[in-house]
Amino acid sequence: MVAELILVRHGQSLANVAFTAANAEGLLEAAVSGRDAEVPLTDMGEEQAAALGTWLAALPEEHRPQVVITSPYLRARETWRIAAASSGLHLPAPRTDERLVDRLMGELELLTRAAVAARFPEEAARRAEVGEFEYVPPGGESFADIAIRLKSFLDDLHTDHAGQRVIVVAHDAVVLMMRAVIEQLSWDEVLEVEREAGSVRNASITRFDGGCGELTLDRYNVIDHLPPT
Repeated sequence: MVAELILVRHGQSLANVAFTAANAEGLLEAAVSGRDAEVPLTDMGEEQAAALGTWLAALPEEHRPQVVITSPYLRARETWRIAAASSGLHLPAPRTDERLVDRLMGELELLTRAAVAARFPEEAARRAEVGEFEYVPPGGESFADIAIRLKSFLDDLHTDHAGQRVIVVAHDAVVLMMRAVIEQLSWDEVLEVEREAGSVRNASITRFDGGCGELTLDRYNVIDHLPPT
């Protein structure tokens, strides 16, 4: 069992801003292009990452992370790079793990809601029929699939880093489904988490304590370390 697991969502990305605006206006295109894995941080996202570094710098030495693992996506790697540099600390070199990528949307990747409805009109009915947990976008993955890869990741994490403090920088789907895996939540319970705490916020901190022999939630989706917006 790891001694501690801290989960951080990446800072605000260009897609976070562009898709919020495009979906609100019902647009077919958002002001972002390329692959999802290459979407960069916004200026605000970089500020959030720097604030994360300030938070790390304030931790007592015995509470600083000993292991750092990030999603291979640019926005997660950059969040950690900026945070580590901002902290001024000699922190462990990060490694990436493919099991920490954001939800794979396949042919729906980087499409607005309006574009999905126009190009894949049958998907709404299929999604409603199977339910959100089991719904697989064309060429993508379901939340059930995410849970499977995160269970594998956690098993390896406990084996390879027992007794160590670990920080993971990834995506909202990863943070949410990591809770589901660790706490063995049903999909209805996952939805209740979202109703009570809202969606996983950019640069938020979620912490699990492993000191009692199992991972116990200490805090979830906390942004007290971020500057006011």
